[in-house]
Amino acid sequence: MADAFCPDCKRSTEVVFDHSAGDTVCSECGLVLEAHSIDVTSEWRTFANESADNDPVRVGGPTNPLLTDGGLSTVISKPNGAQAEFLSSSLGRWQSRGANPDRNLILAFKTIATMADRLGLVATIKDRANEIYKKIGDLKSIRGRNQDAILAACLYIACRQEDRPRTVKEICSVANGATKKEIGRAKDFIVKQLEVEMGQSMEMGTIHAGDFLRRFCSHLGMTNQAVKAAQEAVQKSEELDIRRSPISIAAAIIYMITQLSDDKKPLKDISLATGVAEGTIRNSYKDLYPYASRIIPTSFAKEEDLRNLCSP
Repeated sequence: MADAFCPDCKRSTEVVFDHSAGDTVCSECGLVLEAHSIDVTSEWRTFANESADNDPVRVGGPTNPLLTDGGLSTVISKPNGAQAEFLSSSLGRWQSRGANPDRNLILAFKTIATMADRLGLVATIKDRANEIYKKIGDLKSIRGRNQDAILAACLYIACRQEDRPRTVKEICSVANGATKKEIGRAKDFIVKQLEVEMGQSMEMGTIHAGDFLRRFCSHLGMTNQAVKAAQEAVQKSEELDIRRSPISIAAAIIYMITQLSDDKKPLKDISLATGVAEGTIRNSYKDLYPYASRIIPTSFAKEEDLRNLCSP
């Protein structure tokens, strides 16, 4: 119940909502304060004659400003039955005559959404990737190029711009056969084309080792204590002049932390979880080893433990 002013009672009283009639009634004198009000809540009921399933949703998706018609066009489905076949064939011919100019764009958006869902990315990254693809598609410069690599590169750039970067290897794992080299070339091509169009450099966002660390640690099943130590070590490593990629630094610090913990991880497992080659991890570990006492938190490992750390 809620309170409302009743003119007959001349004071604020409790009111009752009659959803079947759409009336708001005073609970004390029975006066109808509001009649035929509109129920703006969802209509959660199923019409058995209209649908074979139990899905109560009878509305379409949200509008899409990137499409010509806003994504509100109607597509005639093919119902069952002899009469339905005649209806479907006649209406289907009329529908096929009006070619949808956004058909390729819709397919591209669906592919981007599928890749993003497989990587567990949020909707803002999908939307950013769609915008990038729309911009590069309007330039008419992607004809004849590897479409899968272009779509994967759009998703990679969107992750960078939304400060949720993914490695090229992670993008490659959902890119429908596109290789890392092809995605890298497509990314460079897209950035170059958009920079020429905008007349300025394209903001890609800065990659830090900490952007990948928690995800890599989760893949390895590390404890919370080890993850916190690795995060602190990564933050301190940014003060050092280690000329390695952030992903390599993250993998090397994870290797260092696991060697100091009770649950040691072999280098092969770390390589599989991070996508960094074992040799690259060894070289990064070699660069970080002299600074172990500076980057490893004392609450996680003592000086004696650091002296027992395996030398590169």
